[in-house]
Amino acid sequence: MSNDLPRIGIGTDHAGFEYKEFLRETLKAMGYTVEDFGTYSRESVDYPVFIKPTARAVAEGSCDLGIVLGGSGNGEAMSANKVTGIRCALCWDANTGRLARQHNDANMISLGQRQISRETALDTVLAWLNAEFEGGRHQHRIDLIETA
Repeated sequence: MSNDLPRIGIGTDHAGFEYKEFLRETLKAMGYTVEDFGTYSRESVDYPVFIKPTARAVAEGSCDLGIVLGGSGNGEAMSANKVTGIRCALCWDANTGRLARQHNDANMISLGQRQISRETALDTVLAWLNAEFEGGRHQHRIDLIETA
């Protein structure tokens, strides 16, 4: 296990539970430290209860990056983005995951379990994790987001 790998927070509601479990176990097997913020079953829950603590952990630095999931991923991205310092991108394939990091320096991504396959979810996460922020013209745009 490498100390160079980012610490990842992960959170979901009931609609993303199966992918959360899959991603958590897969990332741990790859050597990542993954902090699970729940939910811990398929029982219906309110997503902000689990998404906001995940986002706060990233914003406060106890996790370097965060992954949130739901049925569509929309509400989860919105909830995460209410936390100051979070840039959570809704992603649906490896290209959007990669661009979220390269162009938007996304420190969190949101995935919709009801929208994409399990394999696509993993490919998206890995593309995001392996990409690097390009800076340059993109930094100016990030600065504008942060000051809006």
